[in-house]
Amino acid sequence: MPIKTQSDLPALEILENENIFVMDENRAIHQDIRPLKVCILNLMPLKQETELQLLRALSNTPLQIDVTFLNMTSHVSQNTSTNHLNKFYNTFDEIKEMKFDGMIITGAPVEQMPFEQVDYWEEICKVMEWTKKNVTSTLHICWGAQAALYYHYGIDKKLLPEKMFGVYPFRVLNRKVPLVRGFDDIFLAPNSRHTTVDKEDIVNCSALKILAESDEVGVLLAIAEEGRQIFVMGHPEYDRMTLDTEYKRDLGKGLPITIPRNYYPNDDPTQRPLLQWRAHSNNLYSNWLNYYVYQVTPYEL
Repeated sequence: MPIKTQSDLPALEILENENIFVMDENRAIHQDIRPLKVCILNLMPLKQETELQLLRALSNTPLQIDVTFLNMTSHVSQNTSTNHLNKFYNTFDEIKEMKFDGMIITGAPVEQMPFEQVDYWEEICKVMEWTKKNVTSTLHICWGAQAALYYHYGIDKKLLPEKMFGVYPFRVLNRKVPLVRGFDDIFLAPNSRHTTVDKEDIVNCSALKILAESDEVGVLLAIAEEGRQIFVMGHPEYDRMTLDTEYKRDLGKGLPITIPRNYYPNDDPTQRPLLQWRAHSNNLYSNWLNYYVYQVTPYEL
């Protein structure tokens, strides 16, 4: 899939070197096709790393995607330059009159705080309310999924006794739902979080349907409103080395952290981690774009 974004976005050069089809604005305007308009609300601290991960995950269909990056004005980013944000990101006020085929709301390192204490909570609530009428399908990741379940359905997160950290197996519950079409019975996905949402709370909400879960980890995928809202509790978009970076960062800070589960060969952090989840991650994003965005979005937004 050709991804269309600003021609000088740093992630584009990396993607091109990985033989991923990217397209700058000049080439895109000469194709007689309406690209899907996808907005990414990037709440992660290392925004350029997340840009690369998500653009890579979106790169496996023949569809053309016009990506708009969004950030919260009520929060000052400490890990991404103001120059990068000013150049490549929009504010909600700048896009609130627009409509999008799809939207991604990422995770954020604020999960141990009550939602109402997050400095941009009021602003993100406005965004989540806005998606109901202005976005065909919204995909929420990790904390973004927990925040959306809380805002839309009143389901609160719960603190775990220790960080859920590693690559875990999940089983598909309903193969007839297009989001998991082509998945194996058991598939792997990275998780890195201090909180969870109880399965019983999701089951007791008639609007929600669970698509994949694990006895050890709980729910990974859930869906509502026939795909207008999708919730991904983990991080299938993570790169090979993301958990390694988090592990060594926390070790260096003296934080309590265990070796990520099912990640290093023989649980040896000196060995290169095995990339075991990329195919299903690609499948997840391709299914979302195809069945819940492209197939149902109007030609005229």
